[in-house]
Amino acid sequence: MEGLSDQVQYVSSLAQSLLVTWGFKLLGALAVIIVGRILAGSLRKSVSRLMDRSETDPTLAQFLGSLVYYLVLVSAAVAALGMIGIQMASVLTILATAGLAVGLALQGTLSNVAAGVMLLIFRPFKVGDVVEAGGGPTGKIESIGLFSTAMNTPDNVHIVVPNSAIYGGTIKNYSHHPTRRVDLLMGISYDDDIGIAVNTIKQVLDAEPRVLKDPAYQVAVAELADSSVNLVVRPWCKGEEYWNVRFDLTRNLKEQLEAAGCSIPYPQQDVHMHTVE
Repeated sequence: MEGLSDQVQYVSSLAQSLLVTWGFKLLGALAVIIVGRILAGSLRKSVSRLMDRSETDPTLAQFLGSLVYYLVLVSAAVAALGMIGIQMASVLTILATAGLAVGLALQGTLSNVAAGVMLLIFRPFKVGDVVEAGGGPTGKIESIGLFSTAMNTPDNVHIVVPNSAIYGGTIKNYSHHPTRRVDLLMGISYDDDIGIAVNTIKQVLDAEPRVLKDPAYQVAVAELADSSVNLVVRPWCKGEEYWNVRFDLTRNLKEQLEAAGCSIPYPQQDVHMHTVE
């Protein structure tokens, strides 16, 4: 009985010693994680405020804030593991192995993340721009995330495109420049006077207040087609007024050309019939 009592006392003493030792370590690790989380949140807010003051793109500001947040959290977690006696070499080996496995399983996702980072760094477009993304849909950019980009089409359809599909293709940004050129092709009959048609077109362009004086518009004979003489009409306007100017000019040019005696030809064929006795 006396030996059993000594063993119990030894186990109890050992348990108390382990509890005190590991208890302080666990409390210290928990404190590091809590402080790290508070610090991460504070730094994320500070980065966001700093980006707002410098008038940085909101998407880029959000991305940098999140990046700082998770970097601080990871650093706090590593420090907490070190406090409870886990060697960093083992942690790094496990993380590297897990990272390799996850990378192989999520190749497509990681390519989207890499493309999202490149889009945020080089910024071929920003939120609010009208873009044709990767040769696919055309729409107004609503948000740029790490995995995908969201846009609204002109007919108000919400589209989400993977970043790798955008960055790996051709990007047409229709909002990059403040002005755009409207390209119209007007056909007149071979019997019409080209000079009258050109002067009529110029009068219509001069009377349109949305057509810019600089750069100057261009009106010229483009080609002698099968059924018509085609004139190119190339005025410039502000980017946001492009479609309204295009639609209005198309109607006005047709009406004024007809009023000036010019006809708008259409493809036709002459059929000659011969009577054979």
